[in-house]
Amino acid sequence: MPEHFFAELSRRPGYTHVLLITTGSVASIKAPLIVKELLSYSKVLVDVVATKPSLEFYTKDEIVKAGARVWTDEDEWTGEFKIGDPILHIELRRWADIVLVAPCSANTLSKIAHGLCDNLATSLMRALAPTTPTYIFPAMNTLMYEHPLTAEHLRIIRDVVGYNVVGPIGKKLACGDIGIGAMTEWRDIVQIVVDNFQLSKALPENLS
Repeated sequence: MPEHFFAELSRRPGYTHVLLITTGSVASIKAPLIVKELLSYSKVLVDVVATKPSLEFYTKDEIVKAGARVWTDEDEWTGEFKIGDPILHIELRRWADIVLVAPCSANTLSKIAHGLCDNLATSLMRALAPTTPTYIFPAMNTLMYEHPLTAEHLRIIRDVVGYNVVGPIGKKLACGDIGIGAMTEWRDIVQIVVDNFQLSKALPENLS
């Protein structure tokens, strides 16, 4: 990981810069698949912002092997900040062409709706420009999803903040319950990015 991250030095002209935020839902296990599939398209770069709970479900190494970087709270708050150093959550906001919160746990959903900024992911969300396409993919237990506060949080995120909310879907959940609450299928998440930016599959190296 570079000592300091500057968006203007990291962005590549002509590329689509996808920022994937993972949170404390079992569906974070799909993050490596999302990253690998996105990077199978031409001129795409992916960075991942991982909350600490989300790393219960995948490892940084899985993401790095797929070809992306992973950023955590420890990269933002190093204990060595000096005036003039770049602010990571601001630089990542400048870097991103599109932001995917996949999965978005009930906890992070509540934090975004209330404007909390207590980690790298939520600080970044609060700093996003309104013009950045942002998609929220809720993922939680059915009863958590049906809790009356969830509907209010989703209303704020849709109607006040203006983010796109996709899902959740119905299926057998990781906890064993059957009902609404699962994250949108990971291939459908990738397809949203493909459609937004009219991406094309990369040619195999020996044919490119």
